Parts: sequence; structure tokens; C-alpha cells
Amino acid sequence: METVVLLVDVQNIYYTTRSFYQCNFDYNAFWAEATQGRKVIKAIAYAIDRGDEKQRQFQRILRAIGFEVKLKPFIQRSDGSAKGDWDVGITLDAIEYGAQADRLILASGDGDFDLVVKKLQDRFETSVDVFGVPALTAGSLIDAATNFIPIDEKLLLSPVSRQR
Repeated sequence: METVVLLVDVQNIYYTTRSFYQCNFDYNAFWAEATQGRKVIKAIAYAIDRGDEKQRQFQRILRAIGFEVKLKPFIQRSDGSAKGDWDVGITLDAIEYGAQADRLILASGDGDFDLVVKKLQDRFETSVDVFGVPALTAGSLIDAATNFIPIDEKLLLSPVSRQR
């Protein structure tokens, strides 16, 4: 059975799906598609912790699905800008766990990950599938991926589901 590692850049997926589709990403549908017929070695969702109850509820849902949730505090700078990205953490985990798997699945549209995708393929012969919103995923990341899987309606919560 093929082994797989799932890494989800929660902020990127949230903002790209909301921006392009005005919907939320369906983590259950994603899990079902990404893990079908595969043995999960590791599944991590990287998120920013703002400390509110709605986010804690979302994090519990992710854990119930099967994800380990890694959190960074939300940092508001004095100039009004905000910081809280997981690029280095995702990259380190991609190298560590991707080396142990047949396939790594990355949910992100961030072009900064094209280098780690290439490294996993070249050094460890790990296949890398990227899930992203087509219009908002960096071309370099799409080109680097073994397979690019577009996030479309089948991976989105319907407006009715969002009201629950």
C-alpha cells in the first residue's frame, strides 16, 4: 500500500478558497480523496492561533479528521501588519516526513514551496501532489508538482454546509 504524508497550509487554503469561490475548504472531502487506498504516515495542518473559540472548534474538527494541528501565535505588528506564516515549518516537515513516504500531498498555492517539492522528488524520489485553487496557485509550484489537483466544487463546502 502506498504511504502518504499530508501537509496543509491552512491560512493559504482558507484565503484562496474564500477569495476565489466565496466558500470554505472541505477538509473531510480532501482527506477522503488524498488518503484513498493509502496508508497515512503523518497528516499536519498548520494554522495561526488567534485564541478565539471558533478557531478552537475548527482545530478540534481537524484533529477529529486525523490531522495533527500545529499552531503559531498571531502577531500584530505596531505598524498594523500581521505575521504568522508556516513556510519554514512546512518545509522542514516536508523534508523529514516526505523522505519516509511514497507520496507527499501539499495543500497550498504558495510558490515558495516549489524548491522543497523539487528536492523531495530529486533526493528521495517522493511523488508530490499539490492541491490548490488553480487561478491562485503559483505556476512554479504547479510545474514542480508530480500532480496538480485543482481545488474545485468537489472540495468545497456548499453554502448550506457552511451555515451548520
